[in-house]
Amino acid sequence: MKRFNITGICVPENDYMVDISGKIAELRKLVDERAYFTLNRARQYGKTTTLSLLEKNLKDEYKVVSISFERFGQNSFESPGAFCRTLMVFIQRALAYTDVSDAYRELWLNDDVTDFDALSIHITNMCSPDTLGIGNKLVLMIDEVDKTSNNRTFLNFLGILRDKYLERAKSKDYTFHSVILAGVYDIKNIKLKMINEGSYAATTIEDNLYNSPWNIATDFRVDMSFGPSEIASMLLEYEADHKIGMDIPALADEIYNFTGGYPFLVSRLCKCIDEELGRYWTLQGVSSAVQIMLREKNTLFDDMVKNIESNEGLKAFLSNLLIVGKDYDFNVDDPIIDLGSIYGFLKENNQNKVKVSNKIFEVRIYNFFISKAATSSNQITGVLQQDVVKGDRFDMELCLLKFANHFAEIYNERDAEFIERECRLIFMSFLKPLINGQGFYHIESQLTDFRRMDIVVDYAREQFIIELKIWRGEAAHEKAYEQLAGYMDYKGSVTGYLLTFDFRKNADKKPYAKWVNINGKQIFDIII
Repeated sequence: MKRFNITGICVPENDYMVDISGKIAELRKLVDERAYFTLNRARQYGKTTTLSLLEKNLKDEYKVVSISFERFGQNSFESPGAFCRTLMVFIQRALAYTDVSDAYRELWLNDDVTDFDALSIHITNMCSPDTLGIGNKLVLMIDEVDKTSNNRTFLNFLGILRDKYLERAKSKDYTFHSVILAGVYDIKNIKLKMINEGSYAATTIEDNLYNSPWNIATDFRVDMSFGPSEIASMLLEYEADHKIGMDIPALADEIYNFTGGYPFLVSRLCKCIDEELGRYWTLQGVSSAVQIMLREKNTLFDDMVKNIESNEGLKAFLSNLLIVGKDYDFNVDDPIIDLGSIYGFLKENNQNKVKVSNKIFEVRIYNFFISKAATSSNQITGVLQQDVVKGDRFDMELCLLKFANHFAEIYNERDAEFIERECRLIFMSFLKPLINGQGFYHIESQLTDFRRMDIVVDYAREQFIIELKIWRGEAAHEKAYEQLAGYMDYKGSVTGYLLTFDFRKNADKKPYAKWVNINGKQIFDIII
């Protein structure tokens, strides 16, 4: 029986998989065009599985050498000779899984290759049309290339590949038909990464960060995320096996809504529904799976925290984006935005603005900041879950009134600027422990107006829509009613909550709260 696989390579015969044949066709076209390129995407983005499927696709015409630097060991990069010997051994082993002759395989082991000049000549000979009929149809795939990105030997190897690529264009050399490197970082920028880490220093004026050893590479523009139709292809296969009677289009849309098509998150969510929730393939089942994922530890989330903690610039950027509510143009020339994209945290929305790449990441990052705030703050709310939960029902009106009292206690003029900047975080820090364990929240950032943010809270089988705003005048407040009512329409809700922070110096410090009817919808309006 097939399963949802979240560890290692996915195999179509054993695992439920998204149909990525369209992506493989795009990659095949690059190989056919003799392109050299880097398949660079964030951790657990399906790079290794994609390479495996591409290798199978290419076997009808090419001889594919597929190796991984993860297995080389650091000793292999200590000298050119050590690297050359290791590379030839791994290529020779990889060729055992192709239909080349044993005689050709044995030619790859050459004791005379002790430096990169000799390696270059050796590659020429092995890729020559006269060498046992192989011709120039040898494709080299190297996975996990950035495992060794702090080593100058690797840069020298890239330089050899670049020089041979350029000479081939002049019909003066033979080399690999196509070279595909896979890793998190774009190899074209790897020298800059090494300089920033202090592991590389230029030795000549010409040897600077702009002199990339991989500047001959074709830009990789294949979208590796899974769209709703691709997710549906996996659910169709599952439905054919199990006859659940699931609403595949609705489920595919909802899975995409939470994951943004991030491959690991898609597979993990489906695995959770299948194995931990008793095949509860409903929209509520998706929400329940997300709730489980938001509480669990795994290598992807561990890497997320590690990468945020180790980069103060990225941490500040995410805080400004999510907590303060600033908007940023999506500019990949900005090193912080570029780094966030490399890690898979950030992407561009349809208005050319920066957004967090999916709701699960967004809530995990919010939880990171909430946890930091809780451990560094001495503020105690005094409000317990049982104060706002009656039976299995969460009393959101009472929760907001209690928050208003809490906010009034901690607010003072001296801290006004800080609290205006942190008001979202203050509310989220108050709310999270009250819904923890029984419910969860997710964010609907309104990217056309970063002064407002919608929070959707699922508790038991009830859903609450809360809009957070900062007071911008009576006209803006009236417009907020319409905005919230419109969003309630979209979510199919008749009750909503509008929480407005008023930081005017002459504002009444006592909270103001009332229920209003807007187009037949009830909105609890509270201003603090």
